[in-house]
Amino acid sequence: MIAIKTIAVCARRIGAAGIFCLFSHSLALAALPIQHWTQPNGAKVYFVESPAIAMLDVQIDLDAGNRRDPADKAGLASMMAGLLEKGIAARNGDQALDENALSEAWADLGAQFGAGTTSDRLSFSLRTLTDPVLLDKAAALAAREIAEPAFPDAVWQRERARLQASIRESYTRPASVASRAYTPAVYGTHPYGYEVTEESLGRISVDDMRAAHATGVTACRARISMVGAVTRAQADAIAAKLLSRVPQTACASLPPLPAVAEVGPLAAAVEKRIPFASAQAQVLIGQPGYKRSDPDYFALTVGNYILGGGGFVSRLANEVREKRGLTYGVSSYFSPALHAGAFTISMQTRPDQAAQAVDLVRKVVADFVANGPLEAELKAAKDNLVGGFALRIDSNRKLLDNVSSIAWNDLPLNYLDTWTQQVDKVTVADVKAAFARKLQPEKMVTVILGAAP
Repeated sequence: MIAIKTIAVCARRIGAAGIFCLFSHSLALAALPIQHWTQPNGAKVYFVESPAIAMLDVQIDLDAGNRRDPADKAGLASMMAGLLEKGIAARNGDQALDENALSEAWADLGAQFGAGTTSDRLSFSLRTLTDPVLLDKAAALAAREIAEPAFPDAVWQRERARLQASIRESYTRPASVASRAYTPAVYGTHPYGYEVTEESLGRISVDDMRAAHATGVTACRARISMVGAVTRAQADAIAAKLLSRVPQTACASLPPLPAVAEVGPLAAAVEKRIPFASAQAQVLIGQPGYKRSDPDYFALTVGNYILGGGGFVSRLANEVREKRGLTYGVSSYFSPALHAGAFTISMQTRPDQAAQAVDLVRKVVADFVANGPLEAELKAAKDNLVGGFALRIDSNRKLLDNVSSIAWNDLPLNYLDTWTQQVDKVTVADVKAAFARKLQPEKMVTVILGAAP
């Protein structure tokens, strides 16, 4: 079990670290086995009973994220999620609430509710006390906000103008400009590469939001993750109440959601040099990576920690920062999702050193892909990842994040129980083979903004 693994990790620590481990262990005890069931409406529920704190955290995920945006209306899902919090329509005898009244209603309950999107998901989140009266009212208000948003046009006109101004301002920030060049170069025409622009926002109407909401928010497609001080019976009733106002049609009776193509591999290396008056050159290097469901996940996680994900102890940091002083920080990361999320290396350097730094990074990556890590690097990485596992579940919110990832990605229910074992069994050969399968150092996108000619 998770708690047993945490004790084993803590037993190896002493002094102040040992005191911290005891605290982490007490929190990890809340990580009980994940219970899973499907409601009559088709919604899938994933629940961890955590009685230590009289709180409940809920996340509802739906396949209505940014990958569902039309190409000419990039940002639609995000805008729809943002406007969900700006008012509730009058339905079924309940009065309408504008954005101020809705905000006050949540404040009166001492609860928090929000909506947001990622590349794949539309998510609703609720945090509330488990006092029966407050919990019931919070679930009822959340059910209205999920199912009956007002989508006020006047508020959208205001928000759109504000967001368009923010986009114009982003063109003055080097990191934003570099990212806008990098993302579409990596993803091509895939929705992961869509960029929200002033023009795309101008084409989005509240009718578009209503249509996206009607298509995306249905009970049978929902994945509900819950962590908190309630019983399974209570969790089932709360889940049902949260979705009680959305369409209950069986998914078999609904038209299937349109298929989304996979991210295509890069055919050749791409280099973009962008003139920009900045004190530091911004550098992004990368390519499409892998899906979250890929069996190489743990080998790539451990390997990336060694390559550039481990902060100042990574190989990139050692070669580029420590040995040559070409940057203060350099990092690498994968962004696995339903489709192949990007592998990215990010750094800033002096404009006159950009070419040297880029050349060195490319050599380090090519060597890592060709030869893999050293045994000493692998051991240090696994020790850090296993030793830090308790920090991944040391609060209800973090535990909920993990449970929702398990729910969304159809991971095994014992995923958290076996996480440290999966990390610990990764070998040098596993890392080398996984990186060789996923990365092609000779076919990466390189964006260099602000470098000297």
